[in-house]
Amino acid sequence: MIEARDLALRIGARNIVDGVSFAIRPGRVTALLGPNGAGKSTLISLLSGEHRPDGGSVEIDGEAMESFDPLALAKRRAVLLQHSSLDFDFTVAEVVALGRLPFRATRDALDDDEACLAARCQSGIEPLWSRLYRTLSGGERQRVQFARALAQIWRRENGVSVRRYLMLDEPTSALDLRHRRLLLESSRRLAGEGIGVLAVLHDLNLAADYADDVVLLDNGRVMAAGEKDQVLTQENLSACFMTPVEIMTRADGSKAILA
Repeated sequence: MIEARDLALRIGARNIVDGVSFAIRPGRVTALLGPNGAGKSTLISLLSGEHRPDGGSVEIDGEAMESFDPLALAKRRAVLLQHSSLDFDFTVAEVVALGRLPFRATRDALDDDEACLAARCQSGIEPLWSRLYRTLSGGERQRVQFARALAQIWRRENGVSVRRYLMLDEPTSALDLRHRRLLLESSRRLAGEGIGVLAVLHDLNLAADYADDVVLLDNGRVMAAGEKDQVLTQENLSACFMTPVEIMTRADGSKAILA
């Protein structure tokens, strides 16, 4: 479990993250929701270890984040950022292989080819495999970066059991309707394998369909957190996004969120 305890980060006179506490649990998909400027991407940077908080702490499976060196951290969690720039003429295959760099010169490097193959199939990027990354559309690049993250956390089923985590910062922002669903279905399968997934989403219906838990963030503070049915209410969502939200029940029992 990755646990945030009273996290805080100040930039200038503003508290970007203010007293945030919640957990990313193994085997569950947690959706992080909130309006623009709520502090979601900043929170991802703190939870992933990219930045250190001004207050509070982050623990990974009971150990302080600070106790992990960058290489050890990279072996436990993968991060998909909103924007990933790459100025070299790498092929898609080479970009995905970058996810295996933490395992270079270790026994796990023997699994690199299998890990990249699994990531390629799971992310559905087979037709892009030999293309130059710089020639891809924004949505195609996002899918390739997702595959890179999958390769990073891939392990053999009979390997040493180490808890793994995947953090996705707006992973569906450039994707079409079909590929949004495919990416989140892949995330659900990963959770089924025991991986803890955190995804920043703007589509409330995707959160309702694929998340187990939801965190509502506004002005750097947690407005509500818990199982999705408890958090995704008309009252919570209307207050968080400052606009009327209506929740309807479809014929199959699933929820449709209208705003």
